[in-house]
Amino acid sequence: MQVSVETTSVLERQMTITVPAERIESDVNKRVQQAARTQRLDGFRPGKVPMKVAKQRFGAGIRQDVISEVLQQSFYEAVQQEKITPAGGPQIEFKNDKDGEDFQFVATFEVYPEVTLADFSAVEIDKQSSEVKDADLEQMIDTLRKQQANWTEVEHASVDGDRLKIDFEGFIDGEAFEGGKAEGMDLVLGSNSMIPGFEDALIGAKAGDEVEVKATFPEDYHAENLKGKEASFNVKVLSVSTPELPELNEEFFGKFGLEATDLESFKVEVRSNMEREMKNALKMKLKDQVFTQLVDLNGIEVPSALVDSEIDNLRKQAVQRFGGGAEIDPNMLPKEMFEDQAKRRVTVGLLVQEVIKANEIKADDARVRSTIEEMASTYQEPQEVIDWYYSNDEMLNQVKSLVLEDLVIDHLLSSAKVSESVVAYEDAIKPAQQ
Repeated sequence: MQVSVETTSVLERQMTITVPAERIESDVNKRVQQAARTQRLDGFRPGKVPMKVAKQRFGAGIRQDVISEVLQQSFYEAVQQEKITPAGGPQIEFKNDKDGEDFQFVATFEVYPEVTLADFSAVEIDKQSSEVKDADLEQMIDTLRKQQANWTEVEHASVDGDRLKIDFEGFIDGEAFEGGKAEGMDLVLGSNSMIPGFEDALIGAKAGDEVEVKATFPEDYHAENLKGKEASFNVKVLSVSTPELPELNEEFFGKFGLEATDLESFKVEVRSNMEREMKNALKMKLKDQVFTQLVDLNGIEVPSALVDSEIDNLRKQAVQRFGGGAEIDPNMLPKEMFEDQAKRRVTVGLLVQEVIKANEIKADDARVRSTIEEMASTYQEPQEVIDWYYSNDEMLNQVKSLVLEDLVIDHLLSSAKVSESVVAYEDAIKPAQQ
């Protein structure tokens, strides 16, 4: 077998592989002989089919099978011989597959980038901490009560916190715009679910009122064609409802799956959940900060095959997240929606693997165990959850990957310039800004 490799770009390689005709013909002849012994053909006794007839009858199909297998085997042997690690499968172009001649094909593929990690010691990291104060707890309980509120239609003018059912249509420069119309939509005043100024203009409205609302789309609005545009909305108020908050009793506590039977024990459980959420949020923001610095410090090209694979994963996750079933094809979602996120994930993954390799970082059993125990602690039967993780190799490996990621963060922080700051609870739980 002859192999030649050409570097066509930083990551792309073209490998030309030539397999001697003898290897192909030998395999073909062996299989034709086997077919002659085992296949039944009209006019011939079992096992007595002449080679010439067997080759005419089965030769073409057998040759295609042999070429397919030899292609896979020879490509694997070639990358082993050349000490190359492909990042994704190759694109194959046949150069010669004629009978009696050497089989030749070109495999085009990408390789993993060579990474030399930059010094992390000059990087500045802000490590945030926070606490759940009594006022935060009371606000959370108030939010939980509002989520369980019963709504009663009223005739009086709406106030902040009321829920309006509305029809509306929006116009820019007198022209209706796409996505600017809705019918029978519920809107809680003060929820800030609409663009600034929209909800404020509806305070004081009654059922049956028609209100013209003028508002401006923010400069960072997600729709490019609406950013910073002034709009006018014709709004019809269909009904106004006011909330009736539930009593803080055992029935209310039970709606959240908590074991509390009185207000004080309910507060203890809610505070515990808030602290866990806050801890996780701060951890994720610290991780995001470290990984952002790692990516900025180490500019690497990433294989498009890996990015495409990650885009497929993100598409599937998006469909699952929004309740799409098997009837929704994830490939319908535009590739561009996920390209930047996929590229960053692949970049982070490659750099993390390099940090692990360069520093011989390993996920020790004790830390894996403690991580699983912490995850299981939120369930009613923690030991059952722990046993489940240890009986499921796939889930156990996912935990090991998380632990390795945490160890990488610890390693990078140990060499960075880390300052500490205290933030309010509401700021602590906000997601990191990308």
